[in-house]
Amino acid sequence: MQPLADVTTLAEAEPLGPGSIAVAGLRHVYASREGAVHALEDIAQTVRRGQFVVIVGPSGCGKSSLLMMLAGLLRPTTGEIRCGGNLVTEPDPKRIGVIFQEASLYPWLSAQENVEFPLLIRHEPKVRRRERAHAALSLVGLSGFERRYPHELSGGMKQRVAIARGLVQDPDILLMDEPFAALDEQTRMIMGDELLHIWEKTTKTVVFVTHSLTEAVYLADQVLVMSARPGRIIDRIDIPLERPRNYDMMAGEVFAKLRDRIWRQIRVAK
Repeated sequence: MQPLADVTTLAEAEPLGPGSIAVAGLRHVYASREGAVHALEDIAQTVRRGQFVVIVGPSGCGKSSLLMMLAGLLRPTTGEIRCGGNLVTEPDPKRIGVIFQEASLYPWLSAQENVEFPLLIRHEPKVRRRERAHAALSLVGLSGFERRYPHELSGGMKQRVAIARGLVQDPDILLMDEPFAALDEQTRMIMGDELLHIWEKTTKTVVFVTHSLTEAVYLADQVLVMSARPGRIIDRIDIPLERPRNYDMMAGEVFAKLRDRIWRQIRVAK
């Protein structure tokens, strides 16, 4: 296991370019009826451009809150986040795309129009919107479904539209908060493979939150294991499995040992 103190040093010492993430001294406290809640404590992490990092941990440990801070949608109490070397203080969809657990598509818009929407609010020319949305839908395997409405799409197809919407502005970083949690196991595995194909084609930096330990090992370059509240990073596990990944790896001894290591950390963390 990499010494946790090394990461802060790394974040401070290395010049980080586009697509990188550097988190230092991150802490989040919020008020509740019961008093102050310490959600996150002393989070430090560096993610290099093109890395696929997965975050796991017990329910309520602050995984989603951390992702929202990376996106600029939630401000930490102390500490700082830099993406591409720039301090994150507010959402910036041009640099950081976010995909949530729910597809959250507009039911009155077609798949094409849903993907175009972020470009529409930026007043991009109509022709450019259509071209970029068409390319994004093609990338997620939905060519021919541009005119379909959400009620005409399966759960997996809706998530593909949501991913295309996250990709359409071509951000360097893609943040994904349990995007496949609502899908059945078969569809979830297919979507995991689809995501890896997209990641390999685009070379974007991905930070992915999940409760599935199998999904974590299968997708990640590195898995971050968080403790119970207040959430801390208690383990960083580099995944040595070759790429491209395949399902046969799941039956291997290396895969089983990695998954067991994550489970033991989470079990202790509860």
